[in-house]
Amino acid sequence: MNRIPVIDMTATGRNITRLRVNAGITVKDLQDIFGFNTPQAIYKWQRGTALPTVDNLVALAAVFGVRIDDILVFQGDARQSQIPA
Repeated sequence: MNRIPVIDMTATGRNITRLRVNAGITVKDLQDIFGFNTPQAIYKWQRGTALPTVDNLVALAAVFGVRIDDILVFQGDARQSQIPA
């Protein structure tokens, strides 16, 4: 039986934070890019308490210049698609 992949939200949040910092982008910059009134959604993504919607993942990948696979981390994934610091 095939196993259904499960996203590791905490590791994904760490990736988002690392990618943002490596790109020299602030939370405020992302807030402006996405047109959010407050930065709460971005902080939730970074803490791993929420995931970006699919359209926001596509936008994040474009902003960071990476593939969506480089943002998401799956539980038990030997690759652990984390971008090095």
